[in-house]
Amino acid sequence: MRHNNIGRRLGRAPSHRNHMMRNMVMSFLEHGRITTTLTRAKELRRLAERMITLGKRADLNSRRQVLKTLQDRKVVGHLFEVLAPRYAERAGGYTRIIRLNSRLGDNAPMCIIELVEEELTPKQKSARPVAEKLPAAVVEQDSAPVATDVAEGETAASEDTVENTEPKAAE
Repeated sequence: MRHNNIGRRLGRAPSHRNHMMRNMVMSFLEHGRITTTLTRAKELRRLAERMITLGKRADLNSRRQVLKTLQDRKVVGHLFEVLAPRYAERAGGYTRIIRLNSRLGDNAPMCIIELVEEELTPKQKSARPVAEKLPAAVVEQDSAPVATDVAEGETAASEDTVENTEPKAAE
């Protein structure tokens, strides 16, 4: 029975699971985002948020506690000098999990876990034409150059269409 046991087993022995989670947390804090399975990401979130919270305390004891888990002075320095000040005003919720398609080999649910930079706000729809939203290379390939150079109030007719619309003289 697993009464009051917190955490996921992840199909591994305890020592293997602990080493895997340490490596994942170090990679996550170093790079800011990783792609993994959903179950691992949920377990990683617990450990990563705990490390960032310890980093926000910024005292010797919290640094030693983080070093006990991470065991890489470079990553610990990055945590205390860069990440902790970034989240000083935030009271938790430092990570975001974005679901992806399932993995092709075994159909495992995949996701991206990343550090939250700022609050997500829904984008406002604008009245801009589609041509302005596309990159310049796509606009040049897909549309005629006349359509991009047309000023307001002018028609977008090319010289060929002007010649074709004139009435033909009777011979």
